[in-house]
Amino acid sequence: MTNFVSPGLSLAAALSWGAADFSGGLAAKRVNTFAVVVVAHGTGLLFMLALALLAHEPLPNRVSLLWGIAAGLVGGVGLAAFYKALAIGKMGVNAPLSAVVTALLPLLFSFSTEGLPRPWQLIGFALALTSVWLIAATPALGRPAKGLGLAVLAGIGFSGFLLFSKLAGAAAVFWPLVSARAASFLLMLTIVLSSKRDWKPISGCLWYMLVAGILDSAANALYIVATQHGRLDVAAILASLYPASTVLLARALLNERLSRMQSIGIVAALFAIAIITAK
Repeated sequence: MTNFVSPGLSLAAALSWGAADFSGGLAAKRVNTFAVVVVAHGTGLLFMLALALLAHEPLPNRVSLLWGIAAGLVGGVGLAAFYKALAIGKMGVNAPLSAVVTALLPLLFSFSTEGLPRPWQLIGFALALTSVWLIAATPALGRPAKGLGLAVLAGIGFSGFLLFSKLAGAAAVFWPLVSARAASFLLMLTIVLSSKRDWKPISGCLWYMLVAGILDSAANALYIVATQHGRLDVAAILASLYPASTVLLARALLNERLSRMQSIGIVAALFAIAIITAK
């Protein structure tokens, strides 16, 4: 019988990550980006800490916590590089480039430790990566082709987060994420405090920041549980479909029209999900 637990949790993580990006993006239109991240990650830290205590989850070994810290740091660096890449270059190139690179490291690690998946799943992986590119790509508006290196660095950071989170969550879920979020929160707070820009959150945007922090942390937990119940490559590929959630929310709530390329990408993503999860 096909195991749908891991794919289901991975898709739930993608939906939650995409919704978190949507909520955080609304706040970032009015507030300094790093201020949004600080508030969101601080909220996520408190949320994960509360869940760890409510679940009475025992503290894992030091190795798991260290992997969690590593995940938080590389994820924070990836996030900083990602926003910088979008600021100086073509969003329509840099965003999908980072999204595709994100899935590569977990894929290679899974192939080397768990063996190759079934042939049709490899086809599904390729289709999923293509769909991510199509969904995330947007018109470049004539901006110069800059920031490609930063986009790749962002993808490597996010990819490292997915891999290190898997290693951190081998024996626990919430405490490794507490250490990860604490590390990223402190990193982002250091960046904000060293910046001369106004970073104080506007009260009207605070709700979006809080929602982004909770949804992002919830997605992290769903992803870790998904890796505990199935292959890492399947979890990473399906979770990397998060741009679809962001795009669909923008369509539903902001009346943003889908481009033909994005529509094709969403259809391709649905086919990829069916292929990857097929028995």
